[in-house]
Amino acid sequence: MAAESSVESLQGEVTCPVCLEYFTEPVSLECGHNFCRACISQCWERSARDITCPQCRETMQQRNLRPNRQLANVVEITKRLSLQAAKGTGGEGVCGEHQEALKLFCEEDQTPICVVCDRSRAHRAHTVVPIQEAGQEYKISMKGPRAPSMSLTNPCPIFMQKQIQTERQKIVSEFQELRQFLEEQERLLLAQLEKLDEEIERIQNENVSKLSEQISHLSELISELEGKCQKPASEFLQVRLNEKRRWVLQGAPNGCSANKLLLLPLAPCANVTLDPDTAHPQLILSEDRKSVRWRDTRQQLSKKPERFDTAPCVLGCEGFTSGRHCWEVEVGAGGSWAVGVAKESVKRKGGISLSPDGGIWAVGQWEGQFQALISPVTPLPRAPSRIRVCLDCDRGQVTFIDAGDKAPIFTFPSGSVPGGRIRPWIWVWKGSRLSLCLNRGCKGASMFA
Repeated sequence: MAAESSVESLQGEVTCPVCLEYFTEPVSLECGHNFCRACISQCWERSARDITCPQCRETMQQRNLRPNRQLANVVEITKRLSLQAAKGTGGEGVCGEHQEALKLFCEEDQTPICVVCDRSRAHRAHTVVPIQEAGQEYKISMKGPRAPSMSLTNPCPIFMQKQIQTERQKIVSEFQELRQFLEEQERLLLAQLEKLDEEIERIQNENVSKLSEQISHLSELISELEGKCQKPASEFLQVRLNEKRRWVLQGAPNGCSANKLLLLPLAPCANVTLDPDTAHPQLILSEDRKSVRWRDTRQQLSKKPERFDTAPCVLGCEGFTSGRHCWEVEVGAGGSWAVGVAKESVKRKGGISLSPDGGIWAVGQWEGQFQALISPVTPLPRAPSRIRVCLDCDRGQVTFIDAGDKAPIFTFPSGSVPGGRIRPWIWVWKGSRLSLCLNRGCKGASMFA
């Protein structure tokens, strides 16, 4: 036993304090302490400032590592002595890694280990008992009620059975948690689908209700018109010249041909001219400022704050804040253009939105498609050659009419045009020329919905 104790003491002297294993390529520091070359190099690599001894914390001036060959020889001698001591005591085995007797038993890993293994990182936190004690406990368990665990029908050791049982419980628990998670997700998704179904049903009911109201209203209007048609011709056609009348067919969509039933109250014709200070540099105005066309080259004009610098637009000189006003624009056939009205504060610099959101209410043609400039863009029938623009400032409404057959084209409904100063607006692209033509037929007739 004394020899065995001496060998164990010697083992402690040849063990690296960093890795807790036999020294490998031992080196000595200036303070006299010894370490594995790899261990001390790793310690110093992690230190960005002072170089110190991991054991005594003494500061080193230089990274001097002196090989300790005598200590390396002592390590080899200690390994042989440990092996001889293990064989002399009748040990059942030697550690293949450290050449030490297997005197201990790790209960976590269920394997015999040596004293060096016990001090290593792999087993430092494990429960370790002497191998004789572990063997005695195993013999007792074999004699007890669980002895059949090593029978021919169940040769699996007890510790393996415990491990299998633990794994089984772990798997069952994980799958139970997974089932609970999936069930919860199923409940959430079903609840969301139920809410969506209720919302769809609510919207459908609202739409059906609105449609029923519109159908009822149209039925009343039809009955009223049928009743008027039954009256004598003299009474039906009687119109007093000093009275302004308006027939309003309510409920028909914008641009619908049924709007031809709208009557035409008188409205003053605006003498609109184009404002050169607002014209884009590639737009050419006529001398009387009644026509505008596109020019391929950009004019050298003063950079005024009111001038459009990106969108090829021009505003009318006139601005309206109240009352009804109308004017006509000759658009010709083909080309790309737009006519309408814009707020005084419409954006002049950079890209602009050709829609009510950008302060513009207009209709136009682009690549042969005639449309109302609203979001979303609304396609319209074929564009006429002359368009009448009718502005009702008091109602906040703009109506576009075919100046030829007086058929309504499109109406921005009441309240869509806000208060403030509103000006005529024209957008011209390549190959297009637009002209204001107020003297053609604006005298007795402009239409407002």
